[in-house]
Amino acid sequence: MENYSFPPRRSLPAGEPRARAKTTRSTRLAYLILLPLLLLVSLSTSAQDLTASVDRNELAINETFTLTLRYSGSQSGGQPDFNLLEQDFEVLSRQQSNQYRVINGRAESFVEWTLILAPLKEGKLFVPSLHLHGQISDAIPITVNKAGQTPSGDNRKAFLEVELDKDKLYVQEQLLVKVRLYTTVGLHDIATDPLQIPGAHIEKVDEQRFEHRIKGVGHAVYELTYAVFPESSGELQIPALNYVAVTGRRDPFSLFNRNAQRIRLRSEAKTVQVEPKPDSYSGSHWLPAASLGLVQSWSKDPEEFKVGEPITRIITLRAEGLRAAQLPPLPKLNIEGLKTYPDQPQQEDQPGSNGITGSRIETTAIVATKPGSYQLPAVTITWWDTKTGKQRATQLPAFRFNVSGTPVTNSAAATSTGLPSARTPITNEVEPGFWQKVAIAAIASHLLWVFYLFYRRGNRVHEKANNARGSTGVDEQTRALGHAIKNGDAVQIQQALVHWIGARWPQVKGSSLSEFNRQLNFEELDKLRELLGTALYLTPPKPLNQQQVQILASRLIKREIEEKIKTEDETLPGLFSQ
Repeated sequence: MENYSFPPRRSLPAGEPRARAKTTRSTRLAYLILLPLLLLVSLSTSAQDLTASVDRNELAINETFTLTLRYSGSQSGGQPDFNLLEQDFEVLSRQQSNQYRVINGRAESFVEWTLILAPLKEGKLFVPSLHLHGQISDAIPITVNKAGQTPSGDNRKAFLEVELDKDKLYVQEQLLVKVRLYTTVGLHDIATDPLQIPGAHIEKVDEQRFEHRIKGVGHAVYELTYAVFPESSGELQIPALNYVAVTGRRDPFSLFNRNAQRIRLRSEAKTVQVEPKPDSYSGSHWLPAASLGLVQSWSKDPEEFKVGEPITRIITLRAEGLRAAQLPPLPKLNIEGLKTYPDQPQQEDQPGSNGITGSRIETTAIVATKPGSYQLPAVTITWWDTKTGKQRATQLPAFRFNVSGTPVTNSAAATSTGLPSARTPITNEVEPGFWQKVAIAAIASHLLWVFYLFYRRGNRVHEKANNARGSTGVDEQTRALGHAIKNGDAVQIQQALVHWIGARWPQVKGSSLSEFNRQLNFEELDKLRELLGTALYLTPPKPLNQQQVQILASRLIKREIEEKIKTEDETLPGLFSQ
C-alpha cells in the first residue's frame, strides 16, 4: 500500500482574508456588468439568420411551388446566388421585400425573397443551400412526380393536355397532335414552346378557343393542332411542351400587380410507333392518305374542238392528309396529231382542323393539228387508305373527243416522202468534176449575196406593210381583250390575252401565258397569269379581281413594241438586223 504525503497547510497572514473578500466582490461586480453585454451579443448573433421554406414538398412535373427565403441580420444589401437553383428548377418569378414589424412588444426586421419555381425533371430533388453574409440556409428535399399524379391534380386551376389521333401510323402519314390548355382563372401573356420533333415535318394547322366543363366546373380551353409527318420508321417521341403565363387580370393603370402570378405549365411526353411502308404496297409512289381524288375540267366545251385552236385541260389531284409536295406528277400526253403545252404545276396546302389537304393542279394546252377522233388515256393513282389500312386506286376515266377542221399542212413533210411526181422526169445523177464544183460554189455564193442585198433594200417596205397589217390585227385583239375584261369571264380573258399577245408580239412562240411570260418576262403578264390561274384552277375558285385585271392589262397594252424578246429558238442572231 502506497503512502502519500501532503505539504503542510500554509497559514494566512494577518489582514489577508479581508483583501481576498474584496477581490471576490470586484469579480462578481464585473460579472454582473459583462453578463448583459454577453446576452446582447448572443441575441444579436442568434438574430442574424438565413432561413428557407417551401409551400409544399411534393408536386407534379407540370406544377410549380413557392420558395421563401428570409434574412434577418445587421448587414444590409446583397442577395443570395439564385443561379444555384437553375440546375433542377426554372425560376419563373422573383420578388424582394424589406419588412419591419413588432409582435408582442418585440421588434424585428428582415429581407424576404419569394420565388416561383418549376421543376425541370422528375424524381427526388433538393432546393440547394443558399449563402448570404456568412449565413447558410438548409437544403430542402422536393419530390417531383409525373404529370397528374398528385392528389391536387383534379383541383388545379390550369393544366395542359396532349392528345394524338392515333397511337400507330405509317411513315410519311399524317399524325394530328392537339395541345389543350385548360384554365379556370384568367391567363394572359401566354408564351408557348414550338413543337419540334427531329426527323419529322411539322406544321401548325388550327387554333381554337372554346369552353369545356369538367366535373361541373367550367374551363376555358385554348387548343393548338399540329400536323406531324414522320420521315422514318421507329419510335416517334412527342416531347413535353412548356407554357408560361400570368394569372389574374391585367391592370393597365397599375405598374405593379401584386395579385398576378407567373406560372409554368408542362405537358406530358408521348410516344407513337411509326411503321415502314407495307411490303404489299405496289404503287409507284407511297401515298398514305385519308382520301384522294382526281378532277378534270376544260377551258371550254370539249365537243367544239377545232384544228389549230388551243383548248386547256386542267387536272386537280387532291389528297386529305398529305402535303402538296408529296403528290406525284401526272403522266404526260403523247398522242399523234395533238401538240401539248404543259404549264408549271401549282401546289397548295390547305390547313384545317383535320390536318392538311394538299392539291396539285396541272394545266395543259392541247392543240390538234389534224381532224379526227382522239382518246386521252385514263389517269390512275395508287394510294394507301389510312382509314381502312388497304391499298386503293383512284382513276380518271379515258376521255374521247372529235376534232373538226382542215389539217395543218407541212410542205417539208409533204416533200419528204421521196416519191417522184408524174410530171417530174426521172433523171440519173452524174458526179460532177472538180471545176464544176468550184463553179457551182461561186454561183451559189454570188446568188446568196444578191439575195441578201435585195432583202436589206426591201426589208423596210415589207416591214411597213407588215406593221400596217399587224396594227389592224392588234387593234382587233385589243378590243376583244377589253370586251372580255368587261364581261369578267376568266376563261374569255385568258383566251383573248393569248390572242392579243400573239398579234402584238408575233416573234414569241407558244400558246400559253406561261410560255409567253418566259420569253417576254413582263411583270404585268406574270401577275395576270396568277390572277387568272387562281380564278380558273383553284377549288373552290377565288373570285376574279376585275379591277386589278383591267389595270394590269392597261399597263401591258402601253408597253412599246421594241421590248426585248427573249426566245429560245433564235438562230443566227443579228444576221438580218438593221
